Amino acid sequence: MAQRFVDLLFRAVTGGLLWLFALLTPKSRVSGKKLPPVRHPLLLESATQLARKIRRREVSSVEVVQTYIDRIQEVNPLINAVVQDRFSAALQEAAQVDKLIKETGGEDVLEDRLPLLGVPLSVKESFALQGMPHTAGSVSKKGTLALVDAPSVALLKRAGAIPLGVTNVPEQCMWIESHNHVYGMTRNPYDLDRISGGSSGGEGSILGGAGSVIGVGSDIGGSIRLPCFFCGVFGHKTTPGIVSNDLQLPPCSGREEELLSTGPMCRYAEDLLPMLKILAGPNADKLSLDTKVDLKKLRIFTLPDCGGAPLTNPVSEDLKQAQRKVVERLEADLKVKVEEVHFPELKHSLDMWFASASLPDNKGKEPTSFAKLLGEPGPPIWPFWELLKAAVGKSNHTLPAIVFAIMSKLTKPPFSVLEIKEKLQQDVVELLGSDGILLYPTFTRVAPKHHHPLLFFNDVLYTAIFNVLALPVTQCPLGLNEEGLPLGLQVVAGPLQDHLTIQTALYLEKAFGGWTDPGAK
Repeated sequence: MAQRFVDLLFRAVTGGLLWLFALLTPKSRVSGKKLPPVRHPLLLESATQLARKIRRREVSSVEVVQTYIDRIQEVNPLINAVVQDRFSAALQEAAQVDKLIKETGGEDVLEDRLPLLGVPLSVKESFALQGMPHTAGSVSKKGTLALVDAPSVALLKRAGAIPLGVTNVPEQCMWIESHNHVYGMTRNPYDLDRISGGSSGGEGSILGGAGSVIGVGSDIGGSIRLPCFFCGVFGHKTTPGIVSNDLQLPPCSGREEELLSTGPMCRYAEDLLPMLKILAGPNADKLSLDTKVDLKKLRIFTLPDCGGAPLTNPVSEDLKQAQRKVVERLEADLKVKVEEVHFPELKHSLDMWFASASLPDNKGKEPTSFAKLLGEPGPPIWPFWELLKAAVGKSNHTLPAIVFAIMSKLTKPPFSVLEIKEKLQQDVVELLGSDGILLYPTFTRVAPKHHHPLLFFNDVLYTAIFNVLALPVTQCPLGLNEEGLPLGLQVVAGPLQDHLTIQTALYLEKAFGGWTDPGAK
């Protein structure tokens, strides 16, 4: 009852603040505009295809990199996704790639050692990329540059990928809209008045806008899947413990490492598997990534919604219809029966996430409070004081970050739900086994308008639950709705069965068309 009161108070306060914020915020100078269509054919090739053409000298790395630089310069003034570029260095690295290929030859050797040789890459700003800003959108860290690469970034670079720049995030990566007082607001490439998602929202936006072909993101509650959903691209939340989360901001504390997964984001499904192989490094052997998957032999389940969790919105009809079409197509093409299932425990999804994120580590140390994260390197912020400052435009912190810090102070972690979590985890893992997949909505609606996520916060339970359950999930686009906004859903599998969801993504891309050029709609 106390938790319900806090939630109701949260909605009332944030609703009023949202109204005030909208009243005080000037209309965007890009409102009503749209992205230009993709014109260069290289922008319509997957990373896998580009790498092959570069190795065969059918196209130079310099030409590919320059084409993507041109596209970023064309769309970024509209979407504000890339917050710092390294174009000059990238062109120099591309020239070195072309020289290496000319001198070395041996396409097979290069493919094995350098599978992404010469292919451009975008990187979430919260990942350390040597020489680039590394602030997680925090004003107190403005001007901080990464001294080394995060292990995941290093692996992609070692595979031959060429970073073009870093992309925007919410403040301290803890929101579903990418907006902060260091870089400003990132916009959705399909509608500039809507959000791109978070926390990997800059990645989702630049990928959806065809300014990048592959990127790397992290996901602690939906931070890969939500941006990919809102921006119409593919993303994969890996089984936790497979890909390194080191040298990311904010650093994990408590048992947050168990919730966090680093994974690939891309426009074309065929890039998911090779990227995951690279990112997993020595842990790739724990996954069956080279195992051939016969989709006709999979057991397929569908779950239409969370069952009506408190203070959540119902799943919109266009998303329900998109999921039904997937079920119908699977049954028709594969001659299988998709079984609808229900788990009443899903009503507690958000409580399970908060409780899991609040657990102390093995030494009994509590996770770092959000107020402390916002105050670093100084003392913790006073959230209510920052709220007053924000009301007159004087706070260095965004409204969502302040509200999240207040909620963290007011809300007692609901540890009693952890027993429910254990039962749910056992039931879902047992259901999926090593040959099952589950279809589940990603959110309750397509990309919301800017600032509106303050009213839909509880709806993140649709993604957050799979961080709690430690399951691999691939986010798949399913075309556009009548408003021209991306539809999509999550494909979930059992632990270490990442290859099943990725192979399903390849099928869904062929069946429903995959990514759609936002400038062509």
